Amino acid sequence: MNSSSLLRSSVSRRLLRPVADLIDRRIERQVRSAVPRPAGRASPTAADFERLKRDVEQLRSDRLTFELLLGPRGRGISRRVAEEPLESLCAEVAALTGDRDAAVRNVAAAFRLLVALESLGVGRVAGGTMNICGKLGTIPLLDPPNDEILEIGTLYGMFSAGLVRMMERDGRSPALTIVDPFAGVQLQPGTDRRPDPTGAPVDERAVRTNLGLAGPAGAAARVQRGFSEDPGTRAAVSDRGYGVIVVDGDHSAEGVAQDLRWAEEIAAPGGVVVLDDYGDPSWPGIKEALDAHLKGDSRFTYLGKAARSAYLRAA
Repeated sequence: MNSSSLLRSSVSRRLLRPVADLIDRRIERQVRSAVPRPAGRASPTAADFERLKRDVEQLRSDRLTFELLLGPRGRGISRRVAEEPLESLCAEVAALTGDRDAAVRNVAAAFRLLVALESLGVGRVAGGTMNICGKLGTIPLLDPPNDEILEIGTLYGMFSAGLVRMMERDGRSPALTIVDPFAGVQLQPGTDRRPDPTGAPVDERAVRTNLGLAGPAGAAARVQRGFSEDPGTRAAVSDRGYGVIVVDGDHSAEGVAQDLRWAEEIAAPGGVVVLDDYGDPSWPGIKEALDAHLKGDSRFTYLGKAARSAYLRAA
């Protein structure tokens, strides 16, 4: 199964059928009007043009509905999917996990889950669509050694809710821990403190609301307020070895370096570490920090990259 068949799946067809049918009818009419007509056959009538006008208006209305669901309004980023980046992502996930069919299946499930969470939740999931779907789809397929998950930097908690659900789809029993300062806005060095495009405050209440969408495992998540470099924050959550660690906090080189050093201490043997925004030109410090870290004495082995996330395995 490739990305073309994914886009032709029953779910995709049900979603896109009204738009596709109108496009097909419009093309068919225009082709018929362009072909020379046999002698004695009538030219298009005013009624034909009136029907075409109504079809175009309906197409515009359906497109608006589609844009409200997947477009950037209200969250600042589009969730529309194009075939080429989707195919590229499926290939990258397959290369990381060794299972093409599972990669396609998980990426499709992750996309549906992303749309559902952003439709029902508070705020949004941070990042581009392919990057989010890549992380949600890849992590379960890398078979973490246990179900303990640590997310460093969560924004609205929506990605963690999605990861809980994806792990459960794989028959796992995830136990989630989140570390975040909950400063009311998204914090990053060198950027302005400004409200989120969704208009929702970045706070623990919003995170708890979104985690509830993941059911009992989400509601039971352990949420620790504070910066990941603070000794008190670390002490509060360093009581176990984590099978999955998602590093998505301070994007500066020094901040990432500190989080990687901490991950060395708390990753379970065989644990999966995901470094978000790796290779993103907007955040060069992330690649700089990881490349430098791996040159030293590290438990981590670089597995590869999907979209803009790097994947590591702890010895």
